[in-house]
Amino acid sequence: MVASSGHFLSDIRWNDPHFSRGYDLWRAYGQSKTANALFATHLDVIGAATGLHAYAVHPGSILTPLQRNIARAEQIAQGWIGSDGTHADGFKTPAQGAATAVWAATAAPLAGYGGAYCQDCDVAEPAADDDMLVGGVKSWAVDPGSAARLWAMSSELTGLDNFSEHAR
Repeated sequence: MVASSGHFLSDIRWNDPHFSRGYDLWRAYGQSKTANALFATHLDVIGAATGLHAYAVHPGSILTPLQRNIARAEQIAQGWIGSDGTHADGFKTPAQGAATAVWAATAAPLAGYGGAYCQDCDVAEPAADDDMLVGGVKSWAVDPGSAARLWAMSSELTGLDNFSEHAR
């Protein structure tokens, strides 16, 4: 699952997951990335009996066409680009960003870390602070209880729980 350090921006809003009491772009993005990490956490639990492993992968900060709908002024304010349009230090190319996903799909030693949150071709350390550029993983994004709770909520909302049924 593709996650990101955006998960730093929000845990799951259990009392208002659909933002019906007010939408916030960045909290919604953060919640979506937390959800991706939690999905990998619980899918790994379900798939463990069959040898299936799942991982959450943070590709790093990458400027791609995904940012095309974010105003240039906001990109400058976020520190992603300079006023001259050059990328800020620390941004990766798309190929560099893909490296962690490829590593997670092929690294044999990673099998012992099912459900892990990965960044920079390694298992991420717990986040030491709120600096998204340093990275790491917030505890709420890998919490097994929250992962099971989100899985149950998603199953209820969609009427589907095929993975659990096939793993039994």
